[in-house]
Amino acid sequence: MPTYTTPGVYIQEIDTGNKPIEGVSTSIAGFLGLAERGPITATFITSFADFQRAFGSYYTTKKGGNATQAYLAYAVEGFFQNGGNACWIARVTGQKGGAKYAKADLANMVLQAAGPGVTGGQIGYQIQPAGIAPSDTTMFRLTLYYWATATLAATKDPSTAIQVESFDNLSINPQSSTYFVGAITSGSNLVTVTDKSVAAVTYISAVTLLPAGTDVDPVLDDFTGGSGTDPANPNGLAALNAIDDISIYCCPDEQYIDNTGTIADQLQTVCENLKDRFAILDAQVNAGQPAKVTPSKNSKRGYSAFYYPWLNVMNPKTDIITLVPPGGHIAGIYARSDDQENVAKDPANEPINGIESLQLKIDDATQGVLNPIGVNCLRYFKGQGNLVWGGRTTSPDPDWKYISIRRLFIYVEKSIQRGTQWVVFEPNDQPTWARVVRSVSDFLTGLWQQDMLQGATKEQAFFVRCDRTTMSQADIDNGRLIAVIGIAPVKPAEFVIFQIGQWTGGSSVTES
Repeated sequence: MPTYTTPGVYIQEIDTGNKPIEGVSTSIAGFLGLAERGPITATFITSFADFQRAFGSYYTTKKGGNATQAYLAYAVEGFFQNGGNACWIARVTGQKGGAKYAKADLANMVLQAAGPGVTGGQIGYQIQPAGIAPSDTTMFRLTLYYWATATLAATKDPSTAIQVESFDNLSINPQSSTYFVGAITSGSNLVTVTDKSVAAVTYISAVTLLPAGTDVDPVLDDFTGGSGTDPANPNGLAALNAIDDISIYCCPDEQYIDNTGTIADQLQTVCENLKDRFAILDAQVNAGQPAKVTPSKNSKRGYSAFYYPWLNVMNPKTDIITLVPPGGHIAGIYARSDDQENVAKDPANEPINGIESLQLKIDDATQGVLNPIGVNCLRYFKGQGNLVWGGRTTSPDPDWKYISIRRLFIYVEKSIQRGTQWVVFEPNDQPTWARVVRSVSDFLTGLWQQDMLQGATKEQAFFVRCDRTTMSQADIDNGRLIAVIGIAPVKPAEFVIFQIGQWTGGSSVTES
């Protein structure tokens, strides 16, 4: 309480006790895969054009010296085509094996490609006098070029570059608002720079290429960001794990390492441990006879879903139909379903946009074998098009067999966790318990009113308890406040059955 020593009128603001809980986003995806170029730290993008500026376009990499299709670009494009709004990208490179950056050590700076790999050698640069002060050697203009191929880059012809970045009136003074390190680091998708603290700029008027970096085949640790990862600058899956807003995981290049589900297992394990995200897993490209397809991994608590078959899409660069995994398109459908309905609606019976056709057609008999074991089929229906025709997780536990149930619980748990941070270090007594019950109940009431919980009344839809029945004195003495919450999730109508028979009732005719 404040101390009053002077007579007068005092105004105090008091806490009314109502702490609203805001629902978290459920549609932000985290993509892990192989890209043409770009940073290896997690990068936020909001469109496929953003992705192309930072990571390039459709890309064929190498594995053991042989050409291998990379699928990240196709997956991200499919995500946005199907309703995705935002995602994080973690580019995978052979950094563990020693992949090198393209880098030029210049007189007043070190200019380096944003990420490792030979495509860094397709970046050209010019350093010219600044437009605002051409005679001031403490200022300059940097122009960057990127060419689609090494052959085009060798021409150094600016007119053939597919990406150009220009930074004018840059200063070498760290106190300047146009200091070149800050301007280029925040604005360039192609390079990063380091200041060499030189008093004057050395101009390079001719277009010059960065010395090419090197590629190395990625290994499992490159995908997971495992041993040797800098905790301050994680890469691979570890970089995505550090992003709290991500709720969906997808690795379109998971089969680059092998076809035994190693990366799928990593994705699933992370989701089960963090408990705030969901993994979309893809079937193998050549999965064998449809009736024998099985999920690559099973999640006991339903933190993953498995989709089959692959998709035929058009490569705009070659006009050739390319077979791609469905995960990116499915992640976009999750986001679209969440935006148009809510997370309690199973993301199934939804059209798949941006594709030419499915890898193969699946009939009722085949799906009758696959559906019970957690294989979500993508099917073509005449007059309806290509649809997601499955909404199950990979869990053998019937309590967690539906995607909508698991994702609803993720949404509720994460929202409550974020919205009740104010409780930490509050007095562990009845007034605080009552405020917790009120905040959580108000949040769940909102979900019930949106038909995300079942029940004719709130009492049937959920309960919240936080009192002497949920914690002992020992719990209280040890600083534990325990609330017990139960919700009744809405389950999807997976099998719609109309029982129809003949009826002899109706009007009757009598003869008088």
